[in-house]
Amino acid sequence: MIEFCRRMRALRIERGETQVQAAQDIGITDRQYQRFEAGKQKPGFDVLIAIADHFGVSIDYLTGRTENRAVNQ
Repeated sequence: MIEFCRRMRALRIERGETQVQAAQDIGITDRQYQRFEAGKQKPGFDVLIAIADHFGVSIDYLTGRTENRAVNQ
């Protein structure tokens, strides 16, 4: 979970987005986004996919299972 929080924050900063902007683009509330980034809440499957899609990375990268950002399609 810690790696997920770190990567989510790093990806957002890399894109130059605020938490509010990222949350709006993903389709969740800013408070929910803040809880994910702080490690206080885990996203459900649909939201996890939306987060990965938003940042253009694989779920495995987002969760720390690989260093490869590429999405396998």
